[in-house]
Amino acid sequence: MAGANQAFLPFWGQSFVTALACLQQLAETLTLPTTEQRVRDRIPEGDRGRHWTRTCSQAYMEPDKITKDQNQQGYWQGTGQWVDYKETYDPKAGTWGSSHISYLTFKTVIQLRHTMNTGVMIFDCEEQSFPGIAEKMVSEMVKKKEIRPGDQEGVLKSLLQNHSQSPDPENQALREGVGMQMFSVKERRDASDIVEASMVLVGTLNFLERPTIVFVRLKEAVVLESALEAPVPVRFVFVLVGPDKSDMEYHETGHAMAALMADKVFNQAALKAQSGHELTDAMASFMDCSIVIPPTEIQNEAMLSSIISFQQKLLQDRLRPSDPIVCLDVKPCKISKVSGPPPDDPLARTGRPFGGMIQDIKRRYQYYKSDITDALNVQVLAAVIFIYFAALSPAITFGGLLADKVDDMMGVPELLISTSIQGIIFCIFAAQPVLVIGFSGPLLVFEEAFYAFCQSQGIEYIVGRVWVGVWLVVIVVIIVAFEGSFLVQFISRFTQEIFSILISLIFIYETFAKLGRIFKAHPLVLNYDHLNTTLQNPWHPLLNEEHIYDNATGNSTVHKTTVNPAYPNTALLSMCLMFGCFLIAYFLRQFKNGTFLPGKIRRLIGDFGVPIAIFLMIVVDYNIEDTYTQKLIVPKGLTVSNPAQRGWIINPFGEHKSFPIWVMFACCVPALLVFILIFLESQITTLIVSKPERKMVKGSGFHFDLLLLVCMGGLSAIFGMPWLSAATVRTVTHANALTVMSKGPKPVIEKVMEQRISGILVALLVGLSVLMEPILKLIPMATLFGIFLYMGVTSLNGIQLWDRMQLLLIPKKYHPDEPYVTRVSTGRMHFYTAIQIVCLVILWIVKSSPASLALPFVLILTIPLRMFMTGRLFTELEMKCLDADDAKVTFEEEPGHDVYYESQMPL
Repeated sequence: MAGANQAFLPFWGQSFVTALACLQQLAETLTLPTTEQRVRDRIPEGDRGRHWTRTCSQAYMEPDKITKDQNQQGYWQGTGQWVDYKETYDPKAGTWGSSHISYLTFKTVIQLRHTMNTGVMIFDCEEQSFPGIAEKMVSEMVKKKEIRPGDQEGVLKSLLQNHSQSPDPENQALREGVGMQMFSVKERRDASDIVEASMVLVGTLNFLERPTIVFVRLKEAVVLESALEAPVPVRFVFVLVGPDKSDMEYHETGHAMAALMADKVFNQAALKAQSGHELTDAMASFMDCSIVIPPTEIQNEAMLSSIISFQQKLLQDRLRPSDPIVCLDVKPCKISKVSGPPPDDPLARTGRPFGGMIQDIKRRYQYYKSDITDALNVQVLAAVIFIYFAALSPAITFGGLLADKVDDMMGVPELLISTSIQGIIFCIFAAQPVLVIGFSGPLLVFEEAFYAFCQSQGIEYIVGRVWVGVWLVVIVVIIVAFEGSFLVQFISRFTQEIFSILISLIFIYETFAKLGRIFKAHPLVLNYDHLNTTLQNPWHPLLNEEHIYDNATGNSTVHKTTVNPAYPNTALLSMCLMFGCFLIAYFLRQFKNGTFLPGKIRRLIGDFGVPIAIFLMIVVDYNIEDTYTQKLIVPKGLTVSNPAQRGWIINPFGEHKSFPIWVMFACCVPALLVFILIFLESQITTLIVSKPERKMVKGSGFHFDLLLLVCMGGLSAIFGMPWLSAATVRTVTHANALTVMSKGPKPVIEKVMEQRISGILVALLVGLSVLMEPILKLIPMATLFGIFLYMGVTSLNGIQLWDRMQLLLIPKKYHPDEPYVTRVSTGRMHFYTAIQIVCLVILWIVKSSPASLALPFVLILTIPLRMFMTGRLFTELEMKCLDADDAKVTFEEEPGHDVYYESQMPL
């Protein structure tokens, strides 16, 4: 390969000044008696009374090579070691050379990465001796068919050969065809100054069929007798063996692995890795910060001077001071342990009434001027256009479905105007204006349940919402006064995923239920010849008149009944429109994460997938003139959806009849339930966008934003408009659109344009969309059902509970390499999944019963259930693996990865 002749220069973290001061005479030293003495020289004088492993040295390593004496017997001899940098041993002079930067070939690093992808990984091995570790490695190699069972004894014998740094041959004869080398790397662990070693064993065993590797991480670092010359605890063991006739360059590959283990960032990543994928990702990070020198002749050392500044920039980008693992400071990094949350924690309780809300205002309003000036950017304008369509599509979809659920008491006009007015007010006053507020699936489920309850009790639904809104304001004032937003910390993945699966299943079920009702109302028949022999117009409703004569009074009454006939082909076209809209939106989303076309064009098409799908289905329906489909009902102008039953101002004491006084007070119960839904969605959304990885610098406002959002929703009920919550996916999309990424092969976040103007403009455009009534009336309802199905199916992606439910039907050998699979036994994992499924079934039963209004309250009960399970049914480690918030923040999608998987909350 052409890259084999290229030099590959890795660099790792800067060495510690204290350690270097201890080594200032090292280059002048002619001989080095023992490895232990070299390490001891690195200890400050004041610390030499302690155990010798208490050292400031960052890392060193020593390679041994096999040499033959006059009897042609093999023995080990040291050839080099790392003491912060590489030092080479001269066997003729018996001295160690001066420190220098190590270099690796490009081919070697590629070979190492390839073998790491296919090798054996053993994490948290509990063996306490090197023979035990060797036996464990060899047995795993046989189990995974990396070596033949007959080769097990030969590999084990080769691994257990002792090594010596003495030039005098000892009784260490190796049989012909066997050549082993060992590299040892020692790493100072965190700020404790305790050294831990890594062993890298590489060599040729000609009786093997192919090269193979084993990587072992010990659960506890232990001193392995005779493994190293100095008694240093060993944490990692790496073995690479294979026949010498392969393309593998064993010495250079071992050299590369030792260099990796000497790299502080990779060493820390290996310490925390739970899978082979995490190791290869850490290796990719190492390669990203390495420099490849083209195979050109270097005339003199001055030609390499420009590399130094470039290398320093790479190191600064890689080793950021904000990283608690790695620090660029020359002083040891100390991790302070403090009790309680940090002072700037927005969820920290002050102990004063409304203290959290006041802190939110003080923290955020100091940046109000910059919230305006920061919007003067082209990227903000692009974000406005994108988020407008991202907010309009669900507003139209949920508006049409809401009208269907509540018999047009609220619909598209009310939802568009509510989204617009509340969105503008929120972006002007909120502490986190990046949040996008809107209607959501959980709120739709609640509206349906509350409407059914009011109908069963003979209560005016639209008036009952007014009193629910009044109690909403009362509840949120009490919660904010007592700083209740801190409770969001107790809402774990356990509860979020049960809720998300429930909403997704409701979306999917309702879609097919609506399609079933269309087939029932417009059944398919074998042929429609009878329509040609009748004078009735099949495209218009029939008007039946019934005359009733009253003999007592002599009056005659006429009852007119409108009958909607069964239209031909309506059900079939509705089904095609629904599935067509779903498939187009779904595959455009998949296309966004594919590899066709440039990334920007691909993401542009994928992000506008829903509007594209709706538009195409409108075109299809418009061109099929001889088949009827139900259209979206949109009044003209600013008219309410059902002007015969309500106006823009709702009388709280009854629109058409007196509203019962007891119901006014009883509405506090549904108000508490809808508050739970808004609290869950809004606070968890705020948590997601407030992650430190997103580099939001102006702060957030859990308390004040909750108060503002719920109070607006409560007051909007007086005008017969829906209440809203923070929409998780739309908010994440908005934050990503405002994120500025750095240039380079691996972009990182530079800043986020935190401002208020984009949200205000988006809300204003959504409100003006009410004037699009001629276009909106062309949208078939079946198309919205397809979007409903799309939201239900896509919401399942990235939910760990859904993945584990599928694992119930998948053989163990095909399970993914995830912590909740590898760190938890299969039976325990399935038991945890079964508990969540039982909770899901109970919630579905409650939702389908007359007590469906109690759904949010039953959902909240999963929080104490999760607390009860920890330490009783499951250990702390199992719960960390099964219930950890391991969603990764991604700003530039890669092929096969969807940024929206970050959220476990429903759409």
